[in-house]
Amino acid sequence: MLVDGTAYRAIWAGDDGRSAHIIDQTRLPWEWRVARLERLADAAEAIAAMRVRGAPLIGATAAYGLALGLAEDPSDAGLERGHAGLLATRPTAVNLRWALDAVAAAVAPLAPGERAAAAFAAAGDIADGEVATCRAIGEHGLPLIQEAARAKGEGGPVNILTHCNAGWLACVDWGTALAPVYRAHDAGIPVHVWVDETRPRNQGASLTAWELGRHGVPHTLVADNAGGHLMRTGQVDLCLVGTDRTTRTGDVANKIGTYLKALAAADNGVPFFVALPGSTIDWDTEAGADIPIEERDPEEVTHISGRTDAGEVTRVALCPEGTPAANPAFDITPAQLVTALVTERGACDPTEDALAALYAGPAR
Repeated sequence: MLVDGTAYRAIWAGDDGRSAHIIDQTRLPWEWRVARLERLADAAEAIAAMRVRGAPLIGATAAYGLALGLAEDPSDAGLERGHAGLLATRPTAVNLRWALDAVAAAVAPLAPGERAAAAFAAAGDIADGEVATCRAIGEHGLPLIQEAARAKGEGGPVNILTHCNAGWLACVDWGTALAPVYRAHDAGIPVHVWVDETRPRNQGASLTAWELGRHGVPHTLVADNAGGHLMRTGQVDLCLVGTDRTTRTGDVANKIGTYLKALAAADNGVPFFVALPGSTIDWDTEAGADIPIEERDPEEVTHISGRTDAGEVTRVALCPEGTPAANPAFDITPAQLVTALVTERGACDPTEDALAALYAGPAR
């Protein structure tokens, strides 16, 4: 996607075949910084510290991280350590495990001296595959926006509410929830995006608003709690969010606060769509209640970073010193609150039968 007219991906391989480059998302929107990953530990830290985030990008970064680890130690023990260490960085997004398993399966039969190069090639294939997948999600999600535009006629742009960041910054390129938005905008369909700030890390305010602005998509930042009001007053035509893990029965794990948006959408008759690649479907899990919910550092809730009027980026406390805080990173939206799942293979009802028919078994 475009950043001030220049096309970028969120991760790419170094020319030396022994490194990868990422956009450090913890620096956005104040600073554009490209970080170089040279070791497995660099990739693990980038995932854990959320320099990269979003299920597809986490998977691609883990794939490159395992390749970097095999460049350091190509033995069977090195492969096992790298796989286990990267898998432990984020427990909720299923793409992490999927990508690591794919790279491990590709290199396990090879001699140690051949593994690093093969792993880098496999990681590149995973990244390219995510780009193609997200482009296809955009194609299948575009008709939903076209339909909303036809229904509005001359009644203004299609107003889309999204939550967290499910754009190209989360997905190597294009994005999941934002891929249909970019396709619609590029096709000349008037769209406007309501951007949830997405506390506590403010990925909507810092990332979604940044990338929509750089690509030229009209948008407005709102407080997380504004979604229900906007829906009740007829200012939202559809909701479009991503997911970090989807059960085979259609329950969705996404950034904390997604469930509340789905409840408000159901109460107000607003379509609630979830966009996802097949690699995000957890075919081994039946119910959302069985998905592990990552509990992150409470200081993400009690403190916040921002830029002062003088231009200094600083961190400040939001509550009295010593205030206890909890920080669940995700919540579960049950399938009955989801209008449809939008995948690279098409849109379907959020049911086990519909997903099984669409994929005829596990994706990829």
